[in-house]
Amino acid sequence: MDKQAILKQVTQVEEQIGELYKELGGLKEQIVELMEENTRLVLENQRLREAQERKPSDMPVRDLQDKEDSEEMEEREGYNNLAQLYEEGFHICNVHYGRLRGEGDCLFCLAFLNKSTKEV
Repeated sequence: MDKQAILKQVTQVEEQIGELYKELGGLKEQIVELMEENTRLVLENQRLREAQERKPSDMPVRDLQDKEDSEEMEEREGYNNLAQLYEEGFHICNVHYGRLRGEGDCLFCLAFLNKSTKEV
């Protein structure tokens, strides 16, 4: 083989590798999206099971104070759920809500958590 043929073949292999790299990047994005969707569905499934287990007809009648305490507990529970989502690696800020976090913390999410801590 002459040098031109070898160079041409190396160039073709390089182009194929580039195309495969792009395709691999696309597949990686699809995997991330599927993982996010799977996590959302698992959490939604869990919430639905919990809601099904505690039917409103099974709950005793509450007076006004108990209702306020219940609402405060629900707010705390909501905050805890968001904190748990953040710890699991998901954004909870309005900028990137539900997406997987990359390396490190998100300042928007941390600001939201700090704000919510002061309110609860």
